[in-house]
Amino acid sequence: MNLERAMGRAWMEVDEDALVYNYRLAKSLCDEKTVFMCVVKANAYGLGLARTVETLRGAGAEWFAVAAPEEAYIVRKAAPVAHILLLGPAGEGELPYLIGQGISLTVGSVAEAKRASQAAEKVGKPALVHVKLDTGLHRLGFTEAGEALKIKDLPGLEFEGIYSHLALRSREQSMEQERLFTTMANEIEAGGLHAPLRHLVDSIGLTRYPQWQMDAVRVGAFLYGNVPVKWERFSEGKNVVRFKARVTRVAWVKAGEGVGYDDTPLARDTLVATLSVGYIDGYPRSLSQKGLVALHGKKAPVLGLVCMDQMMIDVTEIPETQAGDIVTLLGGEIDLRDYAQWGSLNRNECMGVIGRRVPRVYFREGKAVCVSAEMDAIK
Repeated sequence: MNLERAMGRAWMEVDEDALVYNYRLAKSLCDEKTVFMCVVKANAYGLGLARTVETLRGAGAEWFAVAAPEEAYIVRKAAPVAHILLLGPAGEGELPYLIGQGISLTVGSVAEAKRASQAAEKVGKPALVHVKLDTGLHRLGFTEAGEALKIKDLPGLEFEGIYSHLALRSREQSMEQERLFTTMANEIEAGGLHAPLRHLVDSIGLTRYPQWQMDAVRVGAFLYGNVPVKWERFSEGKNVVRFKARVTRVAWVKAGEGVGYDDTPLARDTLVATLSVGYIDGYPRSLSQKGLVALHGKKAPVLGLVCMDQMMIDVTEIPETQAGDIVTLLGGEIDLRDYAQWGSLNRNECMGVIGRRVPRVYFREGKAVCVSAEMDAIK
């Protein structure tokens, strides 16, 4: 797909210079020997997995973390010699493929470890394993060191790491999690299960508790411009994503009429612009009548209910609006924090849900250098 076609309806612009800048900024917070894992799950938080991995790899990244086996395979193709950690569980049928490609597994129970061991024996290659400990998030992982030690002598397992995840509910609770993690990891080490990498913190954890870097950190949101807002150097992070769409129609609608599926009557005659984007493209319906978009250096409110493929905005105060104009939905003048607040959204969710039919246009030094589109198969 060429640039003109990619920018004909709705698209995401990815600033690769900003991505690399944020990577280097986050990495500057780490000790020289700390392993830096780039978390690229959820299609690299919506940016496009393969291209993002290639860009980060070019900037020096050596470790990547994903949530699903399918993501791991894409990363392996994009970065043949990189280290890849699968953070989530893997089905029994996936294990031989993951082990065969040298992808590190997360193991949080004896049953999971036994399945990995059996698969490794069949493949004839050791399974690289990170032992997951549940220290308070209560999602995955061993809750007792003694239980984790039951897996230390299983054949075919090569232990790379021990890790946990902060719930970040409060400073007191985080401190308790760190204490519990260190205690359990020490007991596991003393019991004979040796793993070189201990890791606990993510993007927020790295900025709040840099003293807990241990041997590795897992950084995702920070890379993509979602820099922790309570970090004292927050303003140094750069916006990576801009979500845009075209105006397709501009028309006056009389007072008393409703717009779209919403039957709320307009209070005045209103100049309504239709945009070629909807909730299936990733503009959340929760932003209906709450969100703002930007065009011609001004902001316009969302009108009515966001439709599946289209939405409407009030451009009465922007009468120069014409069909074909470009509207910024997220990024630039539309701050990620405001966008999330309007729709009661998680900030990662805002980017991650942008639909796969929305082309990604990648920029370097202000110029488009690459287009990636789900619809590339259609000529």
